[in-house]
Amino acid sequence: MQQKIAPQAVEEDEISFVDYLELMLRRKRLIVTVTLAGFLISVILAFVLPKSYQATARILPPQQDQGIMAMMMSGAGGGLAGLAGNLLGSGTPADQYASILQSERIKGAIIDRFKLMEQYGEKFRIEMYQKLDKQVEITAGKKDGIISISVEDEEPKKAADIANAYIDELGKLVAELSMTSAGSNRAFLEVRLAGSRADLARAEEAMKLFQFKNKVVSVPEQAKASIEGVAQLKAQIALQEAQLSGLRSQFTDSTPEVQAARASIGNLKSQLAGLEGMGTGAIPSFGSVPGLGQEQIRLLREFKTQEMIVELLTKQHELAKLTEAKNVSSIQVIQRAEAPDKKYKPKRRNLVLGVTFVSFVFSVSYAVFLSYLAMMPAGERQRWQRIWCLLTGRKHDVVH
Repeated sequence: MQQKIAPQAVEEDEISFVDYLELMLRRKRLIVTVTLAGFLISVILAFVLPKSYQATARILPPQQDQGIMAMMMSGAGGGLAGLAGNLLGSGTPADQYASILQSERIKGAIIDRFKLMEQYGEKFRIEMYQKLDKQVEITAGKKDGIISISVEDEEPKKAADIANAYIDELGKLVAELSMTSAGSNRAFLEVRLAGSRADLARAEEAMKLFQFKNKVVSVPEQAKASIEGVAQLKAQIALQEAQLSGLRSQFTDSTPEVQAARASIGNLKSQLAGLEGMGTGAIPSFGSVPGLGQEQIRLLREFKTQEMIVELLTKQHELAKLTEAKNVSSIQVIQRAEAPDKKYKPKRRNLVLGVTFVSFVFSVSYAVFLSYLAMMPAGERQRWQRIWCLLTGRKHDVVH
């Protein structure tokens, strides 16, 4: 006889909305009490917390000033104008100046200027830096490049003064760095220019001596044109190699500035190799010129090369002196900060709504937890009690 097995009853673990509603109604006093307490606490905090104000200043960092350099280099042709742009920098400097504003050099000047260490009672400067970082927000626009300096403080005027002080300190630092860079560039160019002038004097003396000894004066027009072209390319290569040396003293070979300068030099050398017969060193188009004439052309080409190098270095030297003497910041102030008349924090409505909502969610969760404890079997409840006692170090009678 086959025994018939009766199906076992399966309890449903799903809890419906009605179950939650019933649970909340049973614990309504707890939920209302906790929510109301959270509401009252948030109202008290909204009126007790000190008011803070936010002032914002906006600046446009200096764009790369390539105008004078480009005009000076455009007459030389080739890639010197592009190299001038690389030397002065490329792309938007907004992120760079935003980082400068967040440097300890600027923050230190702000702290000393407003005596913030004494005001906030800080003993260590590093802690004052951290506190200032929490009060100041510096952002750089990705599209427009405008830098915003927002300062939060309990005093409206002080917030505006600190924001404006950031602009002043940035202007001082930029002017100082510009003068230092221009001074170093000027000193480098002076040494290079002195050497080039000596080379020019030697080339001129050698050419005069050759003409005096050999009475050779006339040079074919075709030779003159080729000499000018070769001299111009050699002058550009010599000048860019000098600039590359300066770049390598500041950057690594993998930086875009150094790579761009090396690529420009390589392009000029390729052009020079084409003019000189694929790098053979022969004077182009002068196969029929006698040996004495070729020697004169070589001397004339050397003289023209040194003459053009001196001319280009002189222009750069004058530019460096003008930049050094300028001593002004090119930062454009779009908006200076003004003392705000409306508080920034606390936002009372958001505070009250937020704390009240959190209190309500906590009270409901706590009610669910209490209901779970009430329905928990006695054995499982004892196990949880033992675990709690082990965690807290309390004594508990463990039943074996």
